[in-house]
Amino acid sequence: MALIVQKYGGTSVGTTDRIKNVARRVAKWHNAGHQVVVVVSAMSGETNRLIALAKEIQKNPDPRELDVIASTGEQVTIGLLAMALQNIGLKAKSYTGPQVRVLTDDAFTKARIKEIDGDRIKKDLDEGKVVIVAGFQGCDENGNITTLGRGGSDTSAVALAAALKADECLIFTDVDGIYTTDPRVVSNARKLSVVAFEEILEMASLGSKVLQIRSVEFAGKYHIPTRVLSSLTDPDIPLDEEQNSGTLITFEDDPKMEKVVVSGIAFSRNEAKITLPHVPDTPGIAYKILGHVAEANIEVDMIVQNAAKNGLTDFSFTVSRNDLDKTLQVLKDNVLPYLGEEGILTDASIAKISCVGIGMRSHAGVAAKMFRVLAEENINIKMISTSEIRTSIIVDEKYMELAVRALHKAFDLDKERYVPVMVVSIGKAAEAGYTSVRLPAEKVTEFK
Repeated sequence: MALIVQKYGGTSVGTTDRIKNVARRVAKWHNAGHQVVVVVSAMSGETNRLIALAKEIQKNPDPRELDVIASTGEQVTIGLLAMALQNIGLKAKSYTGPQVRVLTDDAFTKARIKEIDGDRIKKDLDEGKVVIVAGFQGCDENGNITTLGRGGSDTSAVALAAALKADECLIFTDVDGIYTTDPRVVSNARKLSVVAFEEILEMASLGSKVLQIRSVEFAGKYHIPTRVLSSLTDPDIPLDEEQNSGTLITFEDDPKMEKVVVSGIAFSRNEAKITLPHVPDTPGIAYKILGHVAEANIEVDMIVQNAAKNGLTDFSFTVSRNDLDKTLQVLKDNVLPYLGEEGILTDASIAKISCVGIGMRSHAGVAAKMFRVLAEENINIKMISTSEIRTSIIVDEKYMELAVRALHKAFDLDKERYVPVMVVSIGKAAEAGYTSVRLPAEKVTEFK
C-alpha cells in the first residue's frame, strides 16, 4: 500500500461527467489498496470568470478580496468530487486550503506556502477515506484566504505530498506527459519518459506550462517522485499501465535518464523588455533600479547592462508582460526622479526561447550551434542569458515559432535515443523480429 497524491487540473474536472470519470479513476487506486489524497483545481474557465466579475466591480481589484473571490472555484469542485466518490460507494471528505491549514505568507494572489498541517488528513486516511483538498489556496497567519497564483494547484499537490511523505505525486492533466517542446508548435515533438528535476525546473521557469515552477521546486527539495500523465484516458485503464505512463520527473543520476545534450526547447510569449538609456555607470546603479522593482513583488528575468561610454550605459531587463504597466509605474515613481528625464523604452513584442539539458554541462558548443541555426534563419537575437544547463535568448515574437522549429530539428529532438528493449546481441534481436536496431551513438562501438 502506498500513499498517493493525485492532482487534477481544470480541464480534467471541466464538466460533471469528467468529475465522475475522476471519481472512477480515484476509486481504482483506492480499491487497489492505496491511500489517496486528491487535489483539484476549479472547473475549466471558472477562475477567469470569477476574476472578470471582480474587474466589473473594480478595475484593479483589491488583492485580498480578489483572493476571497478566486478561491471559491475550487470549493465547488471538491464538493462535487466528494459527492461523486460517495455515489460509487467510497468514503470521501473534502477540505478547503484553510481547513487543512495550508499556511502561507500574506502576498495575496501570489502567496507562498510556509507549512502544511497534515494531521487531519492522516486521520481520515487511516479511517479509509479518500481526502479531497482544494488546490491553489491557503490562509495566512491572520486567517485571511490567500491564493498561490496561476497553476497553484500543482504547488498545492506537491507540497501536500511532501508534508504527508507520499510515495508519489501524480499530476493528471490534459496532455499525456512532458514533451521536447509544445506539440502545437512542433508537430513531431517527442514525449519524454523520464526528465530530471533540474531540467523541468528550468523548463517551468522558462515558459513551459506543464507544471508551475514552485511545484517543481517542492518536488526537488523534498525528493518527491512526480509523474505527469493524462486524465483524458479511459479511467478504467489497468493500474499497472497507468502508473507507468506519462513522464516521470526524477533525479539526474537515475540510470534511466536519457543522456542527451539538449532535452527540450522551452519558450514564452509573455515577455516584455524595458530599457533605461544613459544611466550613470556607477556602483549600485543596478540595485537602485531593480530594488524598487523587487519591493513591488515583480520578478525580473534577463538583465543586460551595455558597456559604458562617457560614464553612461544602457540598462535593460525583462519582466512578465502582465507586469509591464506595474513596473513602468514603479520606475516612474521611484527611479526616473533619480536618473533624470531620459525616458523609458519598452518592447512588448518579444519572446524568450531556451535550450535545456543536463548534458550541456559536459558538452561545449550548444550556444554556438543555437546561434548558428538562428543566423541561418535570419533571426536576430536581442538578449542572451545562460546557466549550466540552459541557454536562453530573446527574439522578436513573430519569429518565435520558426526559431523553435529550427532548433528542435537541429538538436534532433524528434528522434528516439534508446532502443525500446534490452538488446543482448544483434543476432538475438534479429531472431526476435527486429530488422534494424537504433542505438545511442556512444554505444555503437560496443556491438562491433
